[in-house]
Amino acid sequence: MSCSRCATYFGSPVSVEGTRAEVTARGSDFAADTRMLVLSAVALIIGGVSSLGAAALLGAIRLFTNLFFFQSISLAARPPADNRLGPLVMVVPAIGGLIIGLMARYGSEKIRGHGIPEAIESILFGKSRMSPKIAILKPLSSAIAIGSGGPFGAEGPIIMTGGAAASLLAQALHLTAAERKVLLVAGACAGMTAVFGTPLAAVLLAVELLLFELRPRSLLPVAVSCAVAGFLRPLWAGTGPLFPLQTAEPTAAAMFSCCAAGLVSGAASALMTRLLYRAEDWFGRLRLHWMWWPALAGLAVGVGGLIQPRALGVGYDVIADLLQHHLSLPAALGLLLVKSCIWIIALASGTSGGVLAPLLMIGAGLGSVLGDWLPGGGPQLWALVCMAAMLGGTMRAPLTAVAFAFGLTHDVNAFLPTILGCAIAYGFSVIVMPRSILTEKIARRGRHVVRELGVDPLERHFIDEIMTRKVLAIPGSHSALEAMRSHFGADQQHRAYPVVQDHRLLGMLDRTVLRALPREVLEQPLSRTLPAAAAAFVTPGDTCRAAASRLAAGGFERLPVVDAPDSRRLIGIVSRSDLLKPAQMLHEEEERRERIFWFRRCGLSRR
Repeated sequence: MSCSRCATYFGSPVSVEGTRAEVTARGSDFAADTRMLVLSAVALIIGGVSSLGAAALLGAIRLFTNLFFFQSISLAARPPADNRLGPLVMVVPAIGGLIIGLMARYGSEKIRGHGIPEAIESILFGKSRMSPKIAILKPLSSAIAIGSGGPFGAEGPIIMTGGAAASLLAQALHLTAAERKVLLVAGACAGMTAVFGTPLAAVLLAVELLLFELRPRSLLPVAVSCAVAGFLRPLWAGTGPLFPLQTAEPTAAAMFSCCAAGLVSGAASALMTRLLYRAEDWFGRLRLHWMWWPALAGLAVGVGGLIQPRALGVGYDVIADLLQHHLSLPAALGLLLVKSCIWIIALASGTSGGVLAPLLMIGAGLGSVLGDWLPGGGPQLWALVCMAAMLGGTMRAPLTAVAFAFGLTHDVNAFLPTILGCAIAYGFSVIVMPRSILTEKIARRGRHVVRELGVDPLERHFIDEIMTRKVLAIPGSHSALEAMRSHFGADQQHRAYPVVQDHRLLGMLDRTVLRALPREVLEQPLSRTLPAAAAAFVTPGDTCRAAASRLAAGGFERLPVVDAPDSRRLIGIVSRSDLLKPAQMLHEEEERRERIFWFRRCGLSRR
């Protein structure tokens, strides 16, 4: 007997683990195998490569900043605000935008945008495959955009670049799409660690934004890669936090101020997200090829730079001044408005640049403006709280925002206020906006992303909870013709039946298998015509996810349940309809309202 269907049903003894499905044995909290050790070893290399990429990107930004604004070839760190170009400064961002447009049109359109949505889309819909062209053009285009005054950060491009480099390495190895995803995220988050020196925030970013799972096989390589990047960062960026800050311990009144700061930041997050995509829609209505949009937006950035020069570029020095409350109220308010406007216009045009640094500056500016009116802490505290809340509300990543604020400042006293502010901003954003600034772009391409993490109900329940124990089986002594008459006639109850001999599973039969049998064996007992190897099966201790994976992989309708792989004694059957039972249980948990304790209307009864 030889046919693809028969080989599927009666191939070598295969447990569900053989399909690379993640299966947890009963009593074990996590699925684990040696593959995650291999991925962690590769992640060591990726952490180093991403660190080098981050150093190269920041060096390129300094190079282009000096070239555009100071007409010198140098790697010295000089802010664009120190330029002496006068009104000519309006032209510089437009020139940079024109170069970006040309690179996107004749190089790769995928360099447009701020990086994180593109990484998410590659993970969820592209099997974590990225091209070598992206790994080269993305950092180069971002360095030109930021170096010419673009109001962006380096983190989005390095996330895309680190992810692309890791994806290329993964594609050269014999890995699955799930394993490529892990390494792509490891490279992306290692790049973020190398830029900001915040490994914990980078790991949380992976969990909240990129991985869409929380498993040892993904968390361990990402953590290893971020740790390597964190250890290597002092070699080229120095030690200590990027924005060292030490605020006083907040008082009890700070609790109410945190709520107010969180609400204002959440409202600002929602407003800026809406304005960004309104501006993007406006660009889309222009009768002008998208190649010219970054140059057009560059003119607006140039005007903003003429009004408020410190709004140009990455602006890490400006963020530090805002956190330290070194700017007056009019200066902070002007910077906040100009930075917000030029960032929205530039990002909507499809140029290349990140969102984290602009959000940090806008949030810190908002907190600096509000700081003098909020009780319970100093202005520095509220600048930090609003900075983190703006990040958490806009990106819908509150844990990342809290860890990010702490990693950037090492301010322990601000930890509790930051948690409350980020939670309020996050809750406000979730209620008011259907999607975040990151997933809205993906949704506009016709792909919806659900970012809620939860335990799959199929992972929570086991086969012995849902299987059918009364099984209609075909004796192995029957011939194929007898089986056709007795089980596959007009009154056929199931599409496939298990074949047993002395309660031992021989395989599964359906019409496709029977019709594939040679004529000369149709009258012979099935115990002789079926292969001696075991059929595909599951055991009572396997999860429902294991059965679902096996059914999907083989295209089956039903799977036999055996007591153990060695004995293969048939004890039940599990079908596709049985796998709906965990979903029904979950539906009851989510939708059914119950009153566990009840009292009489008049209150507690008295004796």
